[in-house]
Amino acid sequence: MLHEVPKHTRFWRPVRRVNADVSKLPFADQSTDLIFSSLCLQWLDDLPAVLSEFRRVLRPDGLLLFSTFGPETLSELRDAYLMAGVTPPLSPFAAIQQVGDAMLAAGFKDPVLDRDRYTLTYPDLRTLMHELRAIGAGDARHDRPRGLGGRARLQQVTANYESQRRDGVLPSTWEVITAQAWGPAPGAPRRDGGADLASFPADRIPTRRR
Repeated sequence: MLHEVPKHTRFWRPVRRVNADVSKLPFADQSTDLIFSSLCLQWLDDLPAVLSEFRRVLRPDGLLLFSTFGPETLSELRDAYLMAGVTPPLSPFAAIQQVGDAMLAAGFKDPVLDRDRYTLTYPDLRTLMHELRAIGAGDARHDRPRGLGGRARLQQVTANYESQRRDGVLPSTWEVITAQAWGPAPGAPRRDGGADLASFPADRIPTRRR
């Protein structure tokens, strides 16, 4: 038998939002069933520290899913800056091997990684730069150069990028790394300086009474 659902009935619950530093999540240990991150981690300066924080809050057998940019991303723009003799003001994105190593070092179970490469096109460099600002792209390194490079440098970078124009548009490469893994059991070891370190809550250490 089918019953009509009243129009005012809601099938969803309000989402509680938390604004916090991803490397210092305000959640209890092993309190989360699922962590999903879409194109956020590449703008952070310390990927291993963030993955360690993910492990802290993820429950055993909880699921971690994330995507991040690889080092081929914006390769044409990087080359344009290097040809101008300046360091590109962009984060040095981790390669898929580095991401995998960081996941293993954090102790995640059964990590699986994949890589896709896309080529987007733009009418000019200004349009690409506007899009990068809109998504919050920049240089996450603490020792990054400060200040603007001046109009002359921008003109040189623009001219260098223009040399890559094909079929009336400028190409831009985006390498996307996707990863998934599972939360480890309590006390599962993690890698630190080439050694396996395991930790257990103090109240779980067995004691012998006399």
